[in-house]
Amino acid sequence: MSAVTHGWHRLSSRNPLVGFVDACLRGPAQVVFQNNPLTGLIILVALAWGAFENGQPRVFGGGVLGLVVGTATALALQVDRTSLRQGLFGFSPLLTGLAVPTFLDDRPLMWLYLVLGAVGTTVVTLALNAIFKKWGLTAFTFPFVLTTWVLLMAAYQFDRFTVLTDMTPKLPGEGSLTGGSFDWDLIPTFLRGVSQVFLINSWVSGLIIVIALLVNSRWSALFAVVGTVGATLLALWFGADGASLDKGLYGFNAVLTAIAVGAVMHRPGTLVTVYTLFGIALTLFVQMALATVLTPLAIPVLTGPFNIATWLLLLPQRHFAPVPNHERVKESVVSTLKRAV
Repeated sequence: MSAVTHGWHRLSSRNPLVGFVDACLRGPAQVVFQNNPLTGLIILVALAWGAFENGQPRVFGGGVLGLVVGTATALALQVDRTSLRQGLFGFSPLLTGLAVPTFLDDRPLMWLYLVLGAVGTTVVTLALNAIFKKWGLTAFTFPFVLTTWVLLMAAYQFDRFTVLTDMTPKLPGEGSLTGGSFDWDLIPTFLRGVSQVFLINSWVSGLIIVIALLVNSRWSALFAVVGTVGATLLALWFGADGASLDKGLYGFNAVLTAIAVGAVMHRPGTLVTVYTLFGIALTLFVQMALATVLTPLAIPVLTGPFNIATWLLLLPQRHFAPVPNHERVKESVVSTLKRAV
């Protein structure tokens, strides 16, 4: 631990305000299973870049607001202090905060809707973790997914909101769900697959996020790249929609699965890598199936496929090897199972 890191840790432990900031910074990092405030800060820079690049600064503002509100809600609900300090109650509200201004038009009431969604995401996190710990699992980002699905489907019933998912409701069999052109610019496409974890369409943001991962774990960075490359190439091979491919929309769920299975929950190795590659394919197939189900509702799959696939991969409890050098990382993921409810 460097002197700067040690000094920040001491300050955040003694000063409640700095401690709150530290917890908020760890939230973005926990989306990709990292317990490091510097990683979180770099990811926030990536989100800001992507939001402004796409002319949607409100998306970055919504993410920060969701992160702060979700963390503050957890503090008010007196959740386990260790889990709170590790940012485990900030990452799903951050994603909800990014999703609401991404998929709803910009109106003053949207911000109230976002705040209520961020509060709800924290409550859902507590509820789902109470359920999933019975199977030795955590809810991962599913609180964000479930809350955002509810918010978007509810918005269809309110005159004050317009849902902007850029999706046409279409039942299977009513025309092709694929099509569009792919420009074969693979490297930016792979990097967009990383940035789309945070609903950001920017290869520069994806590159910054990979750098943020490298700050804390080279294995996580490596498997993030493996995830987006593997899923994107497989989707391309099977003839998935070209426009979605170009935006990196077939890579981001696999990015999370690859990090979780290949770098965090197991010790990296040959057998784990093979299992992770299978998990990448499984995640893509779950994503395509879930897209078929949700397309008639014009609701995006979000990170639902990652959650489903990773739960299925972890439930068999194939402990390939201990993780002696990754205990701190693993603790940040599984501590919710023991203390957060």
